[in-house]
Amino acid sequence: MDLICKIQNYEWGKIGSQSKVASLYKKANEDFIIDETKPYAELWMGTHVNGPSILRDNGKLLSAVIAEHPEYLGEKVVKQFNKDLPFLFKVLSVNKALSIQAHPSKKHAEELHAKFPDVYKDPNHKPEMAVALTTFEALCGFRPICEIRGFVEKIPTIKKLLSDCLGLQTEEELLKAAFKQVLTSDKETMKNTIAELICWLRKLDSDNQKIYLAELVQRLNSQFPCDNGILMVYFLNYLQLEPSEALYLGANDPHAYLSGDCVEIMACSDNVVRAGLTPKFVDVDTLCSMLVYKGEQPKDKLFPPVRENEYVSLFIPPVKDFALVEIHLPSSVKDYKVLPRESASIVIVVEGQAKTNAVTEITRVERRDRQTDRQTDRRK
Repeated sequence: MDLICKIQNYEWGKIGSQSKVASLYKKANEDFIIDETKPYAELWMGTHVNGPSILRDNGKLLSAVIAEHPEYLGEKVVKQFNKDLPFLFKVLSVNKALSIQAHPSKKHAEELHAKFPDVYKDPNHKPEMAVALTTFEALCGFRPICEIRGFVEKIPTIKKLLSDCLGLQTEEELLKAAFKQVLTSDKETMKNTIAELICWLRKLDSDNQKIYLAELVQRLNSQFPCDNGILMVYFLNYLQLEPSEALYLGANDPHAYLSGDCVEIMACSDNVVRAGLTPKFVDVDTLCSMLVYKGEQPKDKLFPPVRENEYVSLFIPPVKDFALVEIHLPSSVKDYKVLPRESASIVIVVEGQAKTNAVTEITRVERRDRQTDRQTDRRK
């Protein structure tokens, strides 16, 4: 089945043809004209009501086709998820930081949806995985707490802001209190804090500017002036992923994507609890109450795949809703038969061009400017 998928034009997306989202959509829809003044943030592939896919040949909703033919999902998926596609597959092109956020557990999502259905629009959890297509920046998970304390104690303006937190007995108490203090500080306090921070950073030598993330702080301030979320760079691990490196984000894991392109796979949900770096609704109390306050090393946030063969890498997260397959084909391979799976899949070619001869066979039709074509195959 060939799908027509939904573009989301969120303001943080890359502009015009700079966006991987726009260029991929253009390849699949020749009549589409890219607006070089417009942001193209996300390409949604799946059945979620906020951006449902339709079949190209008959215009039917993918969700309707699955309801008529649940056998397309595979027996195991039907047993676990009834007649619902359990995942939402996306491509993201990030030009401007997304919000400081986390996603609720299944039980918490059901509670939030019941109490605030206009904000939390479905009762599902939203574990997710991002695999970089280009160099991809993210804040993800709390830094080691000793590292956070070091930033707090050494940066004068932050030490002043969080002075009441430094005397707390345990590291967890410090982290929890300091995190909430930053996110709940009033606008005037934050304006002064950020101004003093940037002034202090500019006086540092180049080595210390790197240590204290001066470029990132100033970039975020240019995007969201004096926002409380700017200080999260000193609380959350800063990661730069190279193509094919992945992050897995489970329930209650604080994070923010900063720049770059990625494919993203998640449970079929749009539940997000936000608390900074966003013009959207923020829910600081809910976010602060749901997080697990423990520090992690940056390398612990990377999620390595399993190699199935010389072409195929399989990312298997600790949830039943989804998995992701990445296939790299060298130019010498003209025909490739996709390995059979027990469940429904969505396949997208993100570099080069290809055509399908049958359900499981892909034939290369054009080489482009790189040595290896990349195909990402999302499978449950």
